[in-house]
Amino acid sequence: MPWKGEPDPYRIWLSEIILQQTRVGQGLAYYKKFITVYPGILDLARASEKEIFKYWEGLGYYSRCKNLIATAKKIASEYDGRFPSSYAQILSLPGIGPYTAAAIASFAYGLPHAVVDGNVQRVLARYFGMSTPAGSAAGKKLYTDIAGRLLDRKDPAVYNQAIMDFGATICKPKNPLCSECIQAKNCQAHLKGWVSQLPAKTQAAVRKKRWLYYFVICAGKDKIWIRKRMANDIWQNLYEFVLFETGKIIPQDKIRQSAFYKDHFGKQGFRIRHISPAYTQTLTHQVITGYFVHLDKSLPEMAGYESVPGKKLKDYPFPKFIADYFKIYPGFKSW
Repeated sequence: MPWKGEPDPYRIWLSEIILQQTRVGQGLAYYKKFITVYPGILDLARASEKEIFKYWEGLGYYSRCKNLIATAKKIASEYDGRFPSSYAQILSLPGIGPYTAAAIASFAYGLPHAVVDGNVQRVLARYFGMSTPAGSAAGKKLYTDIAGRLLDRKDPAVYNQAIMDFGATICKPKNPLCSECIQAKNCQAHLKGWVSQLPAKTQAAVRKKRWLYYFVICAGKDKIWIRKRMANDIWQNLYEFVLFETGKIIPQDKIRQSAFYKDHFGKQGFRIRHISPAYTQTLTHQVITGYFVHLDKSLPEMAGYESVPGKKLKDYPFPKFIADYFKIYPGFKSW
């Protein structure tokens, strides 16, 4: 991993934001792309929001990208483009929590702050035999306090990297290498047969179900209606087609009978040319199911939407849900 041993706070920050809720294998390609296009934080601060979101497209959890932009602009305006060097200042930046702030503070500046990620929590839970779920409020405080007491304050960067690597390579979530572990003789989970049970997990939240119907409508010759999502919701700042969201699924043969369809298209003689199969995307707290409905005529006006030439669609950032449809539906390939 190219960020391992990296002293540049900008690159440490960038890697940590990208790897939040993202596998290393996927995040690595995005990290390389970002440091190539935006080698310094001022390069990122000066770029357009649309361009940055386009480079982020497909990585998901887009609030991270929004905070990335806000942090870059704040550092450019308030810190003359230099990443702040105190833990408190780093923690005050948008989208940076205690874990990321500790990582930047210890790896870039050698400050004595313990980095507590999932690997560290797992090592501590098993070694001390702690059953408090790491994801609970009590667990977060408990693991942070213990990690802070164990921290090597003379060399916090090396210690933090060591315990994280230990969790990633020896004390793994599944099939940990207990027979090779130098801590096995003192590990409470190993001694008491609790390895597979620790760390304890919090109860998974029930995911909300949403149904989205995207109407793909032309706006004249070779143009299509899209809009930027502005509400404080999923996919904020990304683009989408004309949206009709319902609280329940509508059978395909009933779409024409919906109030949305009748109000926007039915009176003007539109017909449905094509309805896609169902697309599903599972998010942390939501399950999104949707259809793409192609209409057979052009619409000269659409309040709240902008008309974009089909060939320019590739320049706009779309949620993965829509970007995946671009790859499959042959009608988009001719644009």
